[in-house]
Amino acid sequence: MLQLIILQAASGGGILNLLMFPILLVIMYFFFIRPQQKRQKDQAKFQTEIKKGDDIVTLSGIIGRVNKIEGDIVSLQIDTKSYINVVKSAISKDMTESYRKGTPAKME
Repeated sequence: MLQLIILQAASGGGILNLLMFPILLVIMYFFFIRPQQKRQKDQAKFQTEIKKGDDIVTLSGIIGRVNKIEGDIVSLQIDTKSYINVVKSAISKDMTESYRKGTPAKME
């Protein structure tokens, strides 16, 4: 009988084991899910704020200047007289500021 009581006391930590899983879920939420949601929200905001004249990059790596926006379709000027149409959701990031700064490459 005494052995049974000692074994039950030794195993203990029942409440700690019960709390470990929810704590792990909270940590995963703040390190993985929440930052991804923030990135998606920022990307959606960026795609709604695209305007004519912005230099952008598509998901496929094409760099162009926004020529015309018609609903969900964006016309990009990729060369002097070359235009392509892409869907807004295919636009990855804004290159306007970094592209126009024109920082020269370092010569080694």
